[in-house]
Formats: sequence, C-alpha cells, structure tokens
Amino acid sequence: MRGELAVWDPWKEFDSLQRRINRVFEETMRALSPVVGGEELERGVWSPAVDIYETGESFVIRADLPGVSKDDIHIEVKDNVLTLRGEKKFEEKVSRDNYIRIERSYGSFVRSFTLPQNVDPDRIKAHYKDGVLEVTIPKKEEAKPKQIKVEAS
Repeated sequence: MRGELAVWDPWKEFDSLQRRINRVFEETMRALSPVVGGEELERGVWSPAVDIYETGESFVIRADLPGVSKDDIHIEVKDNVLTLRGEKKFEEKVSRDNYIRIERSYGSFVRSFTLPQNVDPDRIKAHYKDGVLEVTIPKKEEAKPKQIKVEAS
C-alpha cells in the first residue's frame, strides 16, 4: 500500500499572520507619527475591513461600513489611487455617562488602494447596501481576456 506524501510549505502558514502584523505595525506607526513628509496623515480611529477580488470584467472592492450613513461616504480617484473616506458618528441617543462599555469604533476612516493600469477610472461605480460598500472598477476593453477560436482544417 502506497500513501501520498504531502509537501508542507511553512511560509504559506505565515501569510495571514504576516498581513496582520503589517496592519498592526502600520496603525502603530501612523499613531506615533502624525506628520509624514510635511503632510498630516489622513487616518481615523478605525479602519474598515475590505475584500478585493477580480472578475473577467472588473475589480471589486467590498468594504464593511456598518452604521455609516451613505452621505458620510466619499470616494475619490486621483493619480491612479482610489480613496475611500468617511465617518461613523457616535449616536447621542444615550448620554456617554450612562455607558458601561463602548467597544464599537467611531470616527473618521481613510483607505487608499493603488489601481492597476488596466482599469477604466471613468466607469467606476459604487453601491451601498446593508452596511457594505461595493465599488466596481471596470477593466479597459483591451485588458479583458479574448477567446480565440481554434479552427480545424
């Protein structure tokens, strides 16, 4: 009886951990260095989680923005960088003195993403529903994969 050997890649296990460490390091450095290169950092108290995926037609960014009003979300494209900016406001229905614990994050946020060269920034669309912002970034026509039919002779 022969069994198959599985090849273990130790670096694969560290990928997720490395991303988390990088994010913590980045947040810490921004908190400790409010001014970089003469510009004030545009970083808020919290940072929404995002998923980014690619289809044949476009790239899609999905950002979790629970409790953020549609009117408090701003999207900008400048110099091939897409920036999501907004604010989650603290509800003043209850006095802060009455709270025992506050764990949810409030305040402004900024997330920026460098766009690939093969996108059409003029056709970007955004949709917000149930606390999730979905930004669709279409690819340029020439960047889409083309099927070539093979003919027999």
